[in-house]
Formats: sequence, structure tokens, C-alpha cells
Amino acid sequence: MDHFQYRDGSLYAEDVNLSDIAAEVSTPVYVYSSATLQRHFRVFNEAFEGLDALICFAVKANSNQAVLKTLAKEGSGADVVSGGELKRALLAGIPAEKIVFSGVGKTPDEMRDALSANIKQFNVESEAELEVLNAVAKSMNMIAPVSVRVNPDVDAKTHAKISTGKAENKFGIPWVRVSRVYARIAELSNLNAVGVDVHIGSQLTDLKPFEAAFRKVVDLVINLRTQGHDIQHIDLGGGLGIPYDPDAETPPSPGAYGAMINKVLGDLDCSIILEPGRLIAGNAGVLLTSMLYEKESENKVFYILDAAMNDLSRPAMYDAYHDIIPVKEPSQTGGEQGNKVSADFVGPVCETGDTFAKARPTSPMTAGDLAVIKSAGAYGAVMASTYNSRALIPEVLVSGDKFAIIRKRQSLEDLIKLDQVPYWLADE
Repeated sequence: MDHFQYRDGSLYAEDVNLSDIAAEVSTPVYVYSSATLQRHFRVFNEAFEGLDALICFAVKANSNQAVLKTLAKEGSGADVVSGGELKRALLAGIPAEKIVFSGVGKTPDEMRDALSANIKQFNVESEAELEVLNAVAKSMNMIAPVSVRVNPDVDAKTHAKISTGKAENKFGIPWVRVSRVYARIAELSNLNAVGVDVHIGSQLTDLKPFEAAFRKVVDLVINLRTQGHDIQHIDLGGGLGIPYDPDAETPPSPGAYGAMINKVLGDLDCSIILEPGRLIAGNAGVLLTSMLYEKESENKVFYILDAAMNDLSRPAMYDAYHDIIPVKEPSQTGGEQGNKVSADFVGPVCETGDTFAKARPTSPMTAGDLAVIKSAGAYGAVMASTYNSRALIPEVLVSGDKFAIIRKRQSLEDLIKLDQVPYWLADE
């Protein structure tokens, strides 16, 4: 459930008419619902009631300070993959002891910052990283808590570009080398192995790959303990999918996911860490856009929007489905009485890939009409670029009948000022 619903013929975010946001802020603009963020976090958290579980929001999904602060007030931790995300999480009020640092390419400076903050753990992804982390910790006279990310060679049955648990993926330690790696950690004076980490991919809509990977990890924990390693917890990662297309996808509920984990863990004396991102933020946000033009070719109708692939890259990058609906309720335009058209929703960027939907049935729209691209709260604004010299668009957070700009629209002047002309090209 989300809090974007039609009311009195118009689409609302909670108690705010999206037309009012468009009038005040202009389009395109990302709009997030506080109530949806809170509800999704609470439902997921409640799925692990009775277990010793820490929920760490995957900051890469949506790193806006207002979003992170909303989740921090719910008790969320953070899964970060860069020094920038670490700083964002700390500034948003997420306690360091609830922060885990993932990612395959941590730099020594990032390691120092994380050690100085006293984060919960590093999810280490290679033997080389272990050696560097040990050296950095030694230089600071500290012990780094580590959890080795293992690659269980399990096919997540998801999009190839967001699958992370197969042997050919760049993530994690190969399964056959895991015991050796933990033995090496025991030899290193400034590392302490506290857990095991696994993450097999994103947008999974079937529990079977999760269960296969988690069972392998449980067996691994038992074996590592017999070898003398004090494994205190398992980091199970994230990846549970959301219904981008309700007619084609029915992901398992958080409750079913929690029940499966409870069954797999059995009586293993281990706390767990979970790293949901998309599940919390995905359906808590929309991309509000205006139609610029209708264009007809011999066999197609194009609805050209003011939003583009630089604002929301998922359709171009992953061929991802996003539902697109008008802000004016379809019944007000005859859309529910069969007056439908088939249109390609496209943006103004000079790329054929700048397409949000092809041959999508929709109620008729005209220039100036507002629409929303749904399920855009995760991997939307965080992946935006300035391609075609298009400035970054604003983000808005709604709470009840209030809304606030939580990132202002970048001006073209500010964008261009990022460039620096060398002295030999300067005007005399």
C-alpha cells in the first residue's frame, strides 16, 4: 500500500494535491510520501518480531537527508557503500553502531572515516581489502569488526545487471575460499570476524533463491564456529522485490520473507542484519511530470514528457517497467469508459533509449497535462545525471497536508559553474 490516491478527481500524495506541488515547484519533480516510508519500514520491521534483527536501510536506494532522517526516527540503521553515504547517514542521525559498510572498492580514506565513526561492521568483499583494512586499523590502533561477504553461487532469477550472487559476479568471496579467508582474519591482529554477509541480488520476486543462499550460509556459520570463529550474526542483505507492475509481479510479503528466515535459521544462536532499500522507498515516491507535446507517426502516438532518462534512468538502463498514470483521474477524461489510446511515453533527451513506456494503454492526454511515473522513490533521484546539460530536478517530501522542497532544482548557472576554463582560454 502507498499513500498516492485519487480524491475528488485528482491524484493526491497523502493530503496534498499533486497539482498544487506542480504549480508551486514546477515539473519534473520527485515527490515522496512520509507516511508510505514509515509504513513500509514498520511492516518490514514487524516481520522479524521475535528475532534479534537490525534493519539497515540501503542508502544507495535514496540518500536524501530528509528521507534518511524520516527512517532514522523509525529506528532504522544504514547500509552504506561509500564515504559519501556514510557521511549522509551520520548527518541524518543514524547511529554509527547501526551502520554497516558494504561495497567492493572501499578506499583507505573511507576505511579511516568509518573506523573513526565506530561503525558496526565492514562487509569485506576481497582478500586484498582485508589486508588494507588491517593496515589502516593498525595505523589507528583500532580493531576493525568485519563480516565477510560470501558469494554462494546462487542464481537470483532477476535482471542480469542487478544479480550479485553468482560466481561470475564481482561481489563477495568465492565459496571455495571462505574458510581460508576467515583463517587469514584470525591471523591479522587488527581485524575481528564478527559475522557472515550475503546478498544475491535485487528485485527478487521468489523466495526460493533467498532460501537456497541462506541455508548455505547457516551451514557455513556452523562450520566456522567449529573452526573457532566467534560468528555473532548473519547479514542477509536486501533484495526483496516490489510490484512495479501489479498485473505481472506479485512479490512475497515481508511477513512471508520473515517466516522463511525464521524457519531457515532454526535455533542457530545468531542475530541478523537486513538491508532493504527498494522495498522501503520504491513505492514511497513518484516522478511528477508534465506532457509537452503529442506527436503522431504513421503507426505510433508519442507522449513527450518534460522528464527524461537523465532524471529516471531505470527504464533505459534495465528496460524497467514503471506504471504511468495521469494526475487527473481517468474517469474525468473518459479513460475508464474505454476511451483509451496506446502511446509511447518518451522524454526530450536526444537518445532513442529515452523512453519510459512503449505502446502503453492510457487515457488520452494533451499538452500541459500532468502525469506521474510510479515506484520512483528508489534508484530514481540518486541515479540522475545532467546529460544534455539538463539540470538536476528537485525533490519534495509530503507529510499529511504539508510538503517541503528537500532538494532544490539546480539552476543552469550552477550547473555550468561546475566547469572551470583553464587560464590559457580565459578572455583577455
